[in-house]
Amino acid sequence: MARHYFGTDGIRGVVGQDPITPDFFIRLGFAIGSILVKNNTDKKIKHPSVVIGKDTRVSGYMLESALEAGFIAAGVDVYLTGPMPTPAIAYLTKALRSHAGIVISASHNPFPDNGIKIFSEAGEKLPDAFEAEVELALSQPIKTVLPHELGKAKRVDDAEGRYVEFCKSTFPEKLNLRGLKIVLDCAHGATYHVAPKIFSELGAEVIAIGNEPDGFNINLDVGSTNPKTIKEATLKHKADLGITFDGDGDRVMMIDHLGNIVDGDQLLLVIARALKEKNQLKGGVVGTLMTNMAIEKALQDLGIEFVRTHVGDRYVLEALLEKDWLIGGENSGHILTLDQHSTGDAIIASLQVLKSLRLLNQSLHEATKDSPLYPQVLINVETHKKIDLEKNKSIQDAVKNVEIKLNSRGRVLLRPSGTEPKIRVMVEGEDLEAVKDHANYIADKVREVA
Repeated sequence: MARHYFGTDGIRGVVGQDPITPDFFIRLGFAIGSILVKNNTDKKIKHPSVVIGKDTRVSGYMLESALEAGFIAAGVDVYLTGPMPTPAIAYLTKALRSHAGIVISASHNPFPDNGIKIFSEAGEKLPDAFEAEVELALSQPIKTVLPHELGKAKRVDDAEGRYVEFCKSTFPEKLNLRGLKIVLDCAHGATYHVAPKIFSELGAEVIAIGNEPDGFNINLDVGSTNPKTIKEATLKHKADLGITFDGDGDRVMMIDHLGNIVDGDQLLLVIARALKEKNQLKGGVVGTLMTNMAIEKALQDLGIEFVRTHVGDRYVLEALLEKDWLIGGENSGHILTLDQHSTGDAIIASLQVLKSLRLLNQSLHEATKDSPLYPQVLINVETHKKIDLEKNKSIQDAVKNVEIKLNSRGRVLLRPSGTEPKIRVMVEGEDLEAVKDHANYIADKVREVA
């Protein structure tokens, strides 16, 4: 069954345009709720329950109310947390023994966008099969349950405190962050009220930026997709390092004290190396098709097995569970540490990096300076028609020409975006100027076809 609404990470789009509208979100809440009611086999539970959180976008109020109405009409109880990071909802879903968790967010996208992500009762991203079932249920009319079967809504007043303590519990009690000056960029998003508390309470001197959301400024010139801001702030305050999150708190990038950007690939390597040195690494590391070749080589040099999956943290999670490994992630900053949490969590990932630096007795710069990344150029080509990349001869000829020139010392990756009408063209190699030329050459071919 073809999916009309779900992309690689939930549903996302421009608010006011289908499907990010109140009427659709009522239908969506009812569709998911109906499935939860149908699948509830525990006769002791009168109503299944769902946790709903959101980021700081102004549209969150409207969409939250619509989802709430849909779930209640289906006979599902609703726990409302207000603005909370995406991984916090995964945690609270488990902690409250709820049947699902919903996050209203468009992650790193600008404020006019919004969407949802769904978690299972285990706090994991739901499989494709469930999303297909939801899409099928969306085609059915809403039939509100009888009045005595309606669900109820309740505010979770201690959601923030619960999550703060959970995050702190992932950092060893014998270690602390005293003596570290850290700049935190919260992207005016969902981490704005929890992240500064967590790092401060662990002993760090925290300088928070991007922590004044107004409903319209999420990700605006701040956050992990705008690392220039955290770089400037880290250098200005002469901090030991900078940490920057995306709008919903599941991506992280860092800046060392010299202003060098440290991406998700490099952070993953730091964690893996520390675990390996302490004989605490279980299995290997999972990356994606976008993982830099230099990281793959560095892991091999350490004797650590490495595998790639499709782009998307849900696929990283699937591979980790299949292999019974613990750590994996993406260069965009999604990092999973399954011994700590069931999903990618930017705050917890940051704490695992800081723990690793303490164990290695190194600064962030020292831990990453010997593993420089290969130059990687990514070009997003807008397209409003579907292109079969594998069957288009013009595009495939361009790819083959570039691969011949790279001579096995680089990579080419073409893929459609799962969240936007774009084709992503990525070229990686040893020489930056050559990589730029190769990427532009292929992107031009894609534009001709598009």
